[in-house]
Amino acid sequence: MKLNQPWKTIIVDDEPLARLRLQTLAGEHPDKFEIIAEAENGEEAIEKINRLHPEYIFLDIQMPVISGFDVLKKLDYLPKVIFCTAYDEFALQAFDTNCIDYLVKPLTKERFAKTIAKLNQLNENSPEIDLNKLIAQFNREHRKNEATSLPVKVGDRVIFVRLDEVSYIQADEKYVTVVTKHAKSYVLDSSLKRLEEKLPDYFIRVHKSFLVNKNLLKEIRKHFNNRFVLILDDYNQSKITSGRSYYPDIKAMFEL
Repeated sequence: MKLNQPWKTIIVDDEPLARLRLQTLAGEHPDKFEIIAEAENGEEAIEKINRLHPEYIFLDIQMPVISGFDVLKKLDYLPKVIFCTAYDEFALQAFDTNCIDYLVKPLTKERFAKTIAKLNQLNENSPEIDLNKLIAQFNREHRKNEATSLPVKVGDRVIFVRLDEVSYIQADEKYVTVVTKHAKSYVLDSSLKRLEEKLPDYFIRVHKSFLVNKNLLKEIRKHFNNRFVLILDDYNQSKITSGRSYYPDIKAMFEL
């Protein structure tokens, strides 16, 4: 790592506000970070990191279709990684090493300052880490607490909907609707982003308003204007049209 020069850095996050927040925090340390690019999805991140070879990346773990972990597996080389995620701090203890760090959303100046202090201690002679091993450890720990059902309030009762029976989840303003493969639907007072952070990895975002259960996908058809039609193996043979911004990630995930 070059001394007395800012580190070439790329920000990777699917949320525009999260990228802006990181730009602001990093901008307060121009002697440390030179933001050379941003990426809003996994495929864009892989291309830009491999082409620009940053020294650091701020990397969101939970992104639609191609996760932050999947991005790392497809890189030609491994830059220093600062994970940015809504996972709780306990779940990220596996990454508390002397070579990488993590920031838990919402990002604060105080926690960012601790990251700066940690990075100041690193140098080119810092020992290498087996990131794949750390990711596997994280996945093992996270799966122990992974949800298998979704609590839903129905009148004066709370029922638990099995996640493996959920076909898709649709956002509508401040509410989301959970639709099962048996065509039952339930309304939740939540946000799609908050649910996405809690759900197993087989739920993938294919549109700003839709999460689908990848395990219930029956067919994918190409649609006009860089979109796909996803047909689900549920009671209604539901058809969901993907958003244009999700086209690259869906194409890469299913090798279309």
